[in-house]
Amino acid sequence: MIPLEIGMLALAAMGLLVLFGLYVPIALITCSFIGVWAIKGSPILASKMLGLAANDAISSYFFGVVPLFVMMGFVVSESGMGQDAFDVANALFRRIKGGLGLGTIAANTIFAAVTGISIASAAVFTKIAVPALRHHGYTTRFSVGVVAGSSVLGMLIPPSLLLILYGLLTEQSIGDLFVAGIGPGLLLAVIFGAGTLLMAYFAPHAVGHNLGQGTSHLTGYELVRKGSPITLLIVLVLGGIYAGVFTPVEAGAVGTVLALVIGCLKRTLTLRDFWRILVDTGLVTASVCFLIIAAQMYSRMLAFSGLPESFGQWITSVDLSLVGLICLYILIVVLCGMILDSSSIMLILVPLMLPVIQPMGIDLVWFGIITVIAVEIGLLTPPFGLSVYVIKSTLDDTSIKLADIFIGAAPFAAMMLLCLVTVIVFPSIATGFLNR
Repeated sequence: MIPLEIGMLALAAMGLLVLFGLYVPIALITCSFIGVWAIKGSPILASKMLGLAANDAISSYFFGVVPLFVMMGFVVSESGMGQDAFDVANALFRRIKGGLGLGTIAANTIFAAVTGISIASAAVFTKIAVPALRHHGYTTRFSVGVVAGSSVLGMLIPPSLLLILYGLLTEQSIGDLFVAGIGPGLLLAVIFGAGTLLMAYFAPHAVGHNLGQGTSHLTGYELVRKGSPITLLIVLVLGGIYAGVFTPVEAGAVGTVLALVIGCLKRTLTLRDFWRILVDTGLVTASVCFLIIAAQMYSRMLAFSGLPESFGQWITSVDLSLVGLICLYILIVVLCGMILDSSSIMLILVPLMLPVIQPMGIDLVWFGIITVIAVEIGLLTPPFGLSVYVIKSTLDDTSIKLADIFIGAAPFAAMMLLCLVTVIVFPSIATGFLNR
């Protein structure tokens, strides 16, 4: 067989293995090794080439951004800043009909700016917001749906683990990706808020009747006391990156230290909590490391097979426009989101698409933003919907079914699609803040 046929066969075999339940990185590594072996005709040569790919994948200085931001996110989660953000946001919107829903979205937006992990936001606000929303008259489906929807902000508003992963896969500046995520992230938060208000006024059967105002009014001192720590953390970390004071790696280190100091001053972090944070950080970092190694091996196999070049030639031969290509790509990403998690989708599709879009002059930072938004829609779509399953596992209520969470999240998935279309039509929303 010619290399192209081997590459296509390896890609098909990988898809079958994933559908049968094999862990995606293992499927990638296995098929990549066998594919390179078949192309080069030597298992020893294949082993050495893939070994070099593994070394190249994680030897970069910028890989250090992964454990630092992951640890900062876990510290923020454990130190009670999520509850503080929810209290402050609820106090600000308490007089508006549907204000507790707006408060949940605002709190998730703030929380996303220091965690970068959607599942962390989903787990934290399932415990904090869902009981409060239901207690004050919001329907069960809306209560879980608004948490599921707003939790995806964690992967778009910087610092974002998915943007970091995309930057490592495509060798793009993580700082540029963070800056590019601000506009679309805030736009999505505004769309979520506007959608919630419209539902509260024009579809009260979906949101709830006789909605309560939430918690009691906070004094100015209480607002400052609860809001200052997380505001300081956001300003120091993100402001330091955008002002050029810190590299992303240095900002992650500074943010982690500051989050630990805040947790100690608040007396919400114990030695047991700190040990759990270290263990969870190690597990997530090892998982991401494994994913990146698998993606690098997969990219090498694709390069040897010539599959991306052939795919690019096919795109040229069918005279597919840029808009048509982007729409086809987004459709594939959203469909993959129904059966795969976010990282796996990026690992499989980005290395395949990168050689195709680079000759077309597409801005890779903008392409990364629309990829993340499309991937995040998959977090809310059945049958996989990772955020939905996280919420279900966190809820201490057997009466709330998976179907209720998917139905509640459906309007927010539609709002995400609206945001995605807007960013595609107006790329400056993502790239307008970049200094190039």
